[in-house]
Amino acid sequence: MKHTKFRFLALVLALVFGIMSFTSCGGTKTPAKDDTKKDDSGSKADTTTSDTFLIGGIGPLTGDAATYGQSVNLGAKLAIEEINKAGGVTGKTFKMAFEDDQASEEKGVSAYNKLMDQKINVLMGSVTSGSCIAVAAESVKDGILQITPSGSAKDCTKNDNAFRVCFTDPLQGQLMAKYIKDKGLKSVAIIYDVSDEYSKGITEAFVAKAKEIGLKVVTQESFTKGDVDFKTQLTKIKSTDADSLFLPIYYTQAGYISEQAASVGLKIPYFGCDGWDGIIDQLKGNTKNIEGATFLTPFIASSEKQNVKDFVAAFKAKYNKTPDQFAADGYDTIYVIKAALEKAGKTDSAALIKAMTQIKVSGVTGDMTFDASGEPNKSAMVAIIKNGKYTAE
Repeated sequence: MKHTKFRFLALVLALVFGIMSFTSCGGTKTPAKDDTKKDDSGSKADTTTSDTFLIGGIGPLTGDAATYGQSVNLGAKLAIEEINKAGGVTGKTFKMAFEDDQASEEKGVSAYNKLMDQKINVLMGSVTSGSCIAVAAESVKDGILQITPSGSAKDCTKNDNAFRVCFTDPLQGQLMAKYIKDKGLKSVAIIYDVSDEYSKGITEAFVAKAKEIGLKVVTQESFTKGDVDFKTQLTKIKSTDADSLFLPIYYTQAGYISEQAASVGLKIPYFGCDGWDGIIDQLKGNTKNIEGATFLTPFIASSEKQNVKDFVAAFKAKYNKTPDQFAADGYDTIYVIKAALEKAGKTDSAALIKAMTQIKVSGVTGDMTFDASGEPNKSAMVAIIKNGKYTAE
């Protein structure tokens, strides 16, 4: 009887501890961000059994920079629709989950974690440089292929898993300094956003190149995010001998500056970079103050190239508007992913990353290949604003 009681007590205790153990490992525990099996290289192994290839997208859909994320999203969706209509890739149908980061680093990381919880196969993003750099610090830990359509800061591609479709900030600065010099201009004033990685990166490279080639930088005037009054900077520039104005900033601020420059009587030619795409809409078509302004871009919707004409026609038919550079970047990024998947032949992240340096894509932003540094090899174009339109030089 004594032994029977002990056996019964032991059975009860075992049952109680079993229940406690089950409860502590149950649904209230936060799941690991990625429980996918790893291969020997530390990258995700190909455990996909679905016929879906899931692309995660990150960019601003709301907030001041919303137009960039919205355009990338629309361009990417159009490409996915075309690819799926043609039969998909290696037996898989493309699908995209897109998260809004409001161009915020913190929200970008949060968006990335949400996407990883959905078991994405590849990441398209982030759209803006600051968020992209923050996300890249996380994506390298997971070993997933990350391709930014438009994050141009140098550090966006510092990790081996990260690539970009757009130009780098340093390259844009160097090219525009040389372009202004080649136009016969001798002195330039700069207005840039000191709080923005994109603007700072281009400015630094521009100033270094200008010094090298003998282009005089007479003044560098700065502002911070959210500023809308630039009259102080413009008045100071007017008092110098600057014969040109370089604005390595986004189109919203460039629009404000063009209107306020006219009010203070500053009339010198404007030059910008790819962030200018969208300025005509910002000014509601009234481009009298920026007539003849020139900016670097990988895409001009009025191009006579057949693939660009086809893309523009398809975009207009689907969305009833003309695509901008960011829509083109998003569109091309999906086709880059398609080429990488075709080359790799499987969804394994390490194989996709390796394939990136072995592909060539004829995109609407130009023919491109990629090197191990993550940079695209492609040529730039210059857009000139004439009669309310973007035209190729």
